[in-house]
Amino acid sequence: MRVLMTGGGTGGHVNPALAIANTIRQNDPSAEIAYVGTKRGIEAKLVPAAGYPLYFVEIQGMRRSLSLSNLKTLYLTVTSPVKAKKIIREFKPDLVVGTGGYVSWPVVKAASQMGIPCALHESNAVPGVAVKMLARAVDRIYLNFEETGAELPCKEKILRVGNPLQSDFAVLTREEARRHLGIPDKYKYCILSYGGSMGAERLNAAVLKLMRDFTAKHPEVFHLHATGAIEKELCGQWYREMGLDAYENIRLVEYIYDMPYQMAAADLIICRAGAMTVSELAMAGKCAVFIPSPNVTNNHQYKNAKVLADAGAASLFEEKDLEASEAAPLTARVAHLLSDAGEAERQAVSEKIRAFAVADANKRIYLDLVDLVKKRKK
Repeated sequence: MRVLMTGGGTGGHVNPALAIANTIRQNDPSAEIAYVGTKRGIEAKLVPAAGYPLYFVEIQGMRRSLSLSNLKTLYLTVTSPVKAKKIIREFKPDLVVGTGGYVSWPVVKAASQMGIPCALHESNAVPGVAVKMLARAVDRIYLNFEETGAELPCKEKILRVGNPLQSDFAVLTREEARRHLGIPDKYKYCILSYGGSMGAERLNAAVLKLMRDFTAKHPEVFHLHATGAIEKELCGQWYREMGLDAYENIRLVEYIYDMPYQMAAADLIICRAGAMTVSELAMAGKCAVFIPSPNVTNNHQYKNAKVLADAGAASLFEEKDLEASEAAPLTARVAHLLSDAGEAERQAVSEKIRAFAVADANKRIYLDLVDLVKKRKK
């Protein structure tokens, strides 16, 4: 089977595509898999690192304000499928799979016009522009959230499968992870917090205030926070100014390279609400406090988090609610959850978030993709 993957711009689009590609390769070692992305997207780094050939098309999003850039976007919207067709003719795929981002539009559109079976995967609670535009043209639409289907046509094409993950976050136990990481037994609780690989200034500020007002006063709590690359220097400065570097139970790092272990070891996780993060937390069954990024398309992180919060499967704070109050609501919530009084609630939240996990998402997607190809060949 020859498969052409596409999806780009952010890790939230690329990682599900790579997880699907890896699953295909694991189940069918003879499969030929290639990827189509843009030169500016994170896929330009992640795809070659994963070992897949990478083709490029030029496409960009429409800006909300009046801009000459929008004229170029319109031009590329018309011309990019022509470039995509050349790639498709060269690679000759049996199947094309898109996972969102603007680059999905020309590739999946071209493939559908050429009679090639096509599938989409939408990770977020709210479908992106590309997925909405392509919904009628594809054979299958895979969803992470059940609620997403309400905003899409062609209900008969929809299959809720969860999010394909590249690592198994359900295998490690809390005790195994702590032994592996060398976390001393003297710590009753572990907090893990992070805002993304590049950083998040407002989330970092809120977490440092939490460290100052809560963690520094509770030596039985170990707290690891990842600042992200861009915020490393500024966050480090705040960290020292607050005197947090004097506490052995508080640790600051730039990036977390062993996330499955760190997540397994944690009793409470404070983070953004990207679709992949939500899926990892659900698979691991972790009590989470979401602080979604307000700087994303359609505010989809807030909507992701709201689905879980409404189900009692997570806590939710918006950045605007933490700034003026010196992060007091966040501190109060964490203090409650990591207390004897909050033990039952923390456990209940952990169980409820598991309901959003689909343990066999990768397998379900693979088997359905194979079926799509077989049906088209018949």
